[in-house]
Amino acid sequence: MKGYMYILRCSNGSLYTGSTKYLEIRIRQHQAGFGANHTKKHLPVELVYYEEFQRIDVAFYREKQIQKWTHKKKLALIEGDFDALKALSICRSKKQ
Repeated sequence: MKGYMYILRCSNGSLYTGSTKYLEIRIRQHQAGFGANHTKKHLPVELVYYEEFQRIDVAFYREKQIQKWTHKKKLALIEGDFDALKALSICRSKKQ
């Protein structure tokens, strides 16, 4: 069964990342206040990005990956700015 990883922009400017089997239904749930606590507190929400996968477990894995990203890196993904995304992906903790 297909799965989706999605990113919502909340009314306070924060970005919420989730995954689901039924994207349209899940977005309506968030908008109606039946989603996660974070989105419930920051309505309205807007779908700003999603990816479709052949299996829900892959979408869930992608969700967990993106949840670790910075706000700037998520914005680069949403905007399709792959140069910025690449630059923001460089590990800066290595000693040079």
